Amino acid sequence: MALSSFAHDRHGLERTDADWLARAWSDPTTRVLAIAGNRMLVRDGAPAWLPVAELPAVAQEEGALRLLVGEHEGATYFAAVVDPARAPHPAEQWQGTRDVLEAVLESERGPLLLHAMGMAEWHWATRFCVRCGGPLTASHAGHVLVCSSKKGCGRQHFPRTDPAVIMLVTDGEPGSPEERCLLGHAQVWPEGRYSTLAGFVEPGETFEDAVRREVQEETGVGVGAVTYVGNQPWPLPASLMIGFRARAATTAIDVDGAEIAHAAWFTRDDIARGLADGSLLLPGPVSISHALIQGWYGAPLATSW
Repeated sequence: MALSSFAHDRHGLERTDADWLARAWSDPTTRVLAIAGNRMLVRDGAPAWLPVAELPAVAQEEGALRLLVGEHEGATYFAAVVDPARAPHPAEQWQGTRDVLEAVLESERGPLLLHAMGMAEWHWATRFCVRCGGPLTASHAGHVLVCSSKKGCGRQHFPRTDPAVIMLVTDGEPGSPEERCLLGHAQVWPEGRYSTLAGFVEPGETFEDAVRREVQEETGVGVGAVTYVGNQPWPLPASLMIGFRARAATTAIDVDGAEIAHAAWFTRDDIARGLADGSLLLPGPVSISHALIQGWYGAPLATSW
């Protein structure tokens, strides 16, 4: 799974060590990504991880949030998060995560970027204390927000990650020509685009129960056995995708008409023909959907959205 590779050392124990952070920031090997709100500085179509001295002036100022990302191959990485109103470059040089995903897949810095942008998105969306409405101050190198209200609330806020299940439902004798997988077409997608089903986990719900509920709600198909496959960060803005294979207990389709406009069963031959004639569009390798479908299909899928 493309976005699950190349984990970095997040240096969690150093987030409160001011001396360590100062030394790391001043190290000439350190690289920093400037982020304005929730958009990153991009050069030549890729995230611009720069030496501190080459950052835009606004990103070098004390007022910029120096967010520690971690260490990779001996170098330390930060993000400098600034007010987008002060971003000095033309708008086209500041892009969101989705705009650079394909470039990210080609780089071992992918997890660094997802970490930095996920945190920046959290800072961008989390402005006030949920308990008293007071202002928040960054702590722990950007990984904690503390209420600094004069009322003395002091509540700590931590980054939010929303778990979502994503599943490939199958029917028929495994490995046989008649085995099928269930794919859905969302209301907002162009004609011919299909993918695996997915949905957020609700409070008090197991991953497996979430799989069964989401499939039932979206397509009317009942699910029996559910098997874990893998997971992938998806900070767009703040999700963790947990992937599963699921076996259908019933096969009649009755779509909800809200999120899913159409769903269908596909054999491997159906997928091969659809990809060959262009009538079927499947997710590209950036998505865990691609890994789930390709794992079942049994051969590489040259697909991209």
